[in-house]
Amino acid sequence: MKTLETERLILTGWNLSDEDIDGLYAYAKNPNVGPNAGWKPHESREESKKIIEELFLPHEVWAIREKETGRIIGSIGLEPDRRREDVRSMEMGYSLAEESWGKGYMTEAACAVIDYAFRELGLAVLAICTGPENRRSQRVIEKCGFQYEGRQRKGYHIYDGTDRDNLMFSIIREEWEEDARD
Repeated sequence: MKTLETERLILTGWNLSDEDIDGLYAYAKNPNVGPNAGWKPHESREESKKIIEELFLPHEVWAIREKETGRIIGSIGLEPDRRREDVRSMEMGYSLAEESWGKGYMTEAACAVIDYAFRELGLAVLAICTGPENRRSQRVIEKCGFQYEGRQRKGYHIYDGTDRDNLMFSIIREEWEEDARD
């Protein structure tokens, strides 16, 4: 997995080291983080290890690290786009430690992953979904140039057993190329 670097961040692949497990657990146990994305707060280091093993390692998911300290502050990844068959498309997802909110880190990381998706993977489209109540995520999506596609009613079954609406967004290669020229 390719390491990505921005002005303030380094995006690296995850591994099963104590540092990575502890880094994920440190922010994923916070009840203000996971539920915004539809997943429950982690209850143990073992749960964080299982997430790394079963979700992060099989997909293209990076640990977001502060360049200055090396500390893990979040995750960002790409997975198959379940809504677009036979199109070179992926879906991006992310989470960020609460103490790192409001500093522009996620927008910085997302822009690096978007560039990677179009330059390296040759995607035609990159999609992202978020819940209607997740205003912080919607702001990142807007800053990164995604366009609103619509609302999918009851489109995401979340950890507490309820079904949540999805707000769906995408950016197509031509839009990204236009932004990259500016």
